[in-house]
Amino acid sequence: MTKAFRLPRSLNAKMLYVLLLAAAAAVAAYFAVTGLGDLAVKRIYLSPEAESARKAEIYSRFNAYVSENGIAGEDAAAVADWTARNEYITILIYKGDSLNLLAEDGEAQPSDTMPSYERLQYASRYGKLYPLRFADGLYHIAIGDSTEVREYALNRMIGVMMASILFVTIALWYVRRLSARIIRLSREAVEIGQGDLEGPITIRGEDELAQLAAEMDTMRRSVIERMTGERRAWEANSELITAISHDIRTPMTSLIGYLGLLNDGKFTDPERVKQFTASAYGKAMELKDLTDELFRYFLVFGRTDPELNLERYEGRLLMEQMLGELAFDLQDAGFQTNSIQWGEACSVTADPLYLKRVLDNLISNVKKYADKAEPVILLTELEDGRLTVSVSNRCAGGQGRAESTKIGLRTCEKILDLMGGSFQARREGEHFAASFSLPAGPPEEI
Repeated sequence: MTKAFRLPRSLNAKMLYVLLLAAAAAVAAYFAVTGLGDLAVKRIYLSPEAESARKAEIYSRFNAYVSENGIAGEDAAAVADWTARNEYITILIYKGDSLNLLAEDGEAQPSDTMPSYERLQYASRYGKLYPLRFADGLYHIAIGDSTEVREYALNRMIGVMMASILFVTIALWYVRRLSARIIRLSREAVEIGQGDLEGPITIRGEDELAQLAAEMDTMRRSVIERMTGERRAWEANSELITAISHDIRTPMTSLIGYLGLLNDGKFTDPERVKQFTASAYGKAMELKDLTDELFRYFLVFGRTDPELNLERYEGRLLMEQMLGELAFDLQDAGFQTNSIQWGEACSVTADPLYLKRVLDNLISNVKKYADKAEPVILLTELEDGRLTVSVSNRCAGGQGRAESTKIGLRTCEKILDLMGGSFQARREGEHFAASFSLPAGPPEEI
């Protein structure tokens, strides 16, 4: 399929398009204005009635000049002086039927210096003769009016002005739009700098400014996500510290009490000493379990990006090996296990070391809170491109919660998130279940 042609959308390209549009509009405006102006000159200014009225007015002014200054019909200099002060007017002076003098543009030319064909040409061009009395007798004059040249020139000037105004207006319109986008983007950047991260960045178009706005919006979203993550981490750590301080304080208080009694040396009964020693040992082991959980937690959460060694594995073999070890460990601790596995092969991307930590956390959870009279269900299934492993059990009587601090569960959730999977833990009544899933693909991808 042929790819559709698409015009460039950069700022330079847009500026070029606007300038070309402005130039085309200016040229069109110039020809429109001058065309209408030329038509008006031809239809109105050069109409027979208007020409007759102008020649009558010119005749009146020239007659007044001749009368007031006593100009003779042979006075070429005086007639030339009048035409110099009245541009675009030609005066032809006839004595009898013969052309005597031609004056225009401040210059006068006697007829005897003109070729005969030129005299005939002027006579046919300017036509009608008007009688006029000069100081030395009666003459006839013909009047040439070329003032339409001035009107056409004025018309061209107006056309150029209108075209220039239109060109500048279109260019300024684009510059103003561009400036408005820059000002808006700058204002939004200032608002972000002042701490208002909720206001979105306006993204319009596909040019460099739009790309800059998109990058700023991405940065804003990243800052929000990071701040949200930091806030959640702070809240989680605060909850953790609160829970750990309570869980540590309880066995620590008991341990100090037992050791204090033993330190007093007031017991003579070896059985009582042995009982207190065993109790102190049990509380010490509870503290050890808590510190082990803390170590696993900070091993995952204590660094920005834990270095996972992710590789492709045959999912069925990997899960059979790990769940086999888990089942053996639970059976060795006195639990019954019931394993349910799928039979299809698949491939998964995982870090076996960190995945084993997830299973270790689940084993530790089962050992602490599961009822040994009920079997622990180990379920693996492959569905919709995801490999899911579930560990479920019944909680032992007297346990008020499935996890005292939830350190292990948070660690599992973090590890699976880093592997691109998910982790869930839920409790319904006395039944507790934890499951994790990983994206699975065909086995030939290994």
